Amino acid sequence: VQLQASGGGLVQIGESLRLSCAASGRTAGFAGLGWFRQAPGKDREFVAAIAWSGSSTYYDDSVKSRFTISKDIGKNMIYLQMDNLKPEDTAVYYCAANFGAGAGWYRLKYDYWGQGTQVTVSS
Repeated sequence: VQLQASGGGLVQIGESLRLSCAASGRTAGFAGLGWFRQAPGKDREFVAAIAWSGSSTYYDDSVKSRFTISKDIGKNMIYLQMDNLKPEDTAVYYCAANFGAGAGWYRLKYDYWGQGTQVTVSS
């Protein structure tokens, strides 16, 4: 499984970005996909997750109502629409996937990780 994240960039406070994650290789049987982020000097933290089957989504409280996770199963893609960005959203964003553990906040649920895309929110 390969995960390729893209869409990061430099934006101003209050602006929006849409991150994409393309999955390739073995994708049949995905259970959960998620977005995590890591700011300099901090641990990698959960942002959002989505079940590959069904409609369940999960968000960290810090992004709820501002970020939206979605999927396109036919294209093997997940997305993270980020609105009303704040300086504290600045981080490298990673997409992740698993085949059995399902969607959720727990980082160790995920076995496969993309390379990350940088998001910088300037004040």
